[in-house]
Amino acid sequence: MKRDSIENSQNEIIDKKNNNPNDLDFNKDKTVILITGASGFIGSRLLNELIENKEQKDVNYVIRGLSRHKNQFDIEKLRNSQVSVEIIEGDLSDYDNCIKALSGVDIAYYLVHSMEGSSRNWKKFSEREKITAENFKNAANHCNVKRIIYLGGLTYGKDDDLSQHMQSRKQVGDILKKSKSKVTIFRAAVILGSGGGSFEMLRYLVERLPLMVCPKWVLTKCQPIFIGDVITYLSKSSEIKETEGRTFDIGGPDILSYLDMMNIYAKILDKSIKILIIPFLTPRLSSYWVDLVTPIKASLVRPLIDSLKHESTVRDDSILKIIPTELKPFKESLEFCMKEEKKYKKKGIRNLKKERTSLSINYKILLISLLLLLVIGTTYYFLDDRKTFLEPFWLSIAIVWYILILTAIYFVRFGARLGALIAGILAWGTLFFWILDNAYIVLGHPIMAQKPGTDETWRDMIGIIVAAFTILSSHNIFNKIRLHS
Repeated sequence: MKRDSIENSQNEIIDKKNNNPNDLDFNKDKTVILITGASGFIGSRLLNELIENKEQKDVNYVIRGLSRHKNQFDIEKLRNSQVSVEIIEGDLSDYDNCIKALSGVDIAYYLVHSMEGSSRNWKKFSEREKITAENFKNAANHCNVKRIIYLGGLTYGKDDDLSQHMQSRKQVGDILKKSKSKVTIFRAAVILGSGGGSFEMLRYLVERLPLMVCPKWVLTKCQPIFIGDVITYLSKSSEIKETEGRTFDIGGPDILSYLDMMNIYAKILDKSIKILIIPFLTPRLSSYWVDLVTPIKASLVRPLIDSLKHESTVRDDSILKIIPTELKPFKESLEFCMKEEKKYKKKGIRNLKKERTSLSINYKILLISLLLLLVIGTTYYFLDDRKTFLEPFWLSIAIVWYILILTAIYFVRFGARLGALIAGILAWGTLFFWILDNAYIVLGHPIMAQKPGTDETWRDMIGIIVAAFTILSSHNIFNKIRLHS
């Protein structure tokens, strides 16, 4: 970064101090706390927790939130609160943004992760993580930040044995520890909370599939922890000097495999599920499967699955003596998450890629189109005089066709991309079939069976239009629906 850019950033802060000497954000008697990733799964909850702490206890600090998406905050609500909260927009991969965010900060929470991207280049996230952590460390040294609190992944073993995802988490912690700040590292496994990737993957798989094909990683033991308990550790650690410069393992009271978690969740739903474990199913194939049956992207799922390959249990629970916490059991955590999810549903579909109105319309068009395809296809058996389609060959194709349509409707109703994929493939096949059935109009003679009558020809024409709508809506849904954590 150019020296002029650093000096300009610092001069802006100095000017603001001179112009607003009584501004809480720059009151030397106040501790300034920065939350990076303040609009994210962890950061947004920590921001709310710190605001509530200040309102209830009149804690002596000022909060600054950093996010790449400032428009995700209710700025008016924050202004009307009794707490001084500054929200700034920036990207920590840009050193200038790091300087701006960390200027005047005493305690900084590092809660950003570069997990997402296209499934083809998902491995590049570790390099982005390294650059971001280096920028943050150097900027923290420049701005004389006293403490850094980082939330990483819970795993053991040599770097070569770890997945790239877990290597990256460990690498970030190692980089931050090289700063002049006193660094506190919390290491957690599966974090249970509405909107979190691990919980959403669990929820969608159990709710949507009566039969699941899973790799052997579902048998690996881990120690899931409730999001509320994680936030408790993070928020209280900033007030406790004994946590400075230390690394802590955090986990809930239950040690479970992902298979155990799915079975417990299924029991809560009073649902029967069957799980088939295939040892040779790779993380790549598993991530693509989850991508199709849930709104979670393969590029987000694969790092999660990779991390689940390693046993993640707490070996050092010393944090419980420093920050005594009544940890929420797994079942209670799930039930809380389910209640929280219902609140979001009342407000509308959450965490989908924007263009919600367009997506909602496409859902309706696709479901109506699939139902119309069922009706139109059924007319071959009570309005069509041709006997060819009653032969075993065509009847077997019809049975498969009906099963695929019903399967597509099932998954589309739950918002899974697999439904849109099946619907699109099915619609293309059906479109091709009806075009061939009407080919006599151009060729002068039928191709598949006897020449259809006038009514059948018009029926096929209507079917072609419906199939076209099915193709368009399924394509839009397949490319638009996404769940972000």
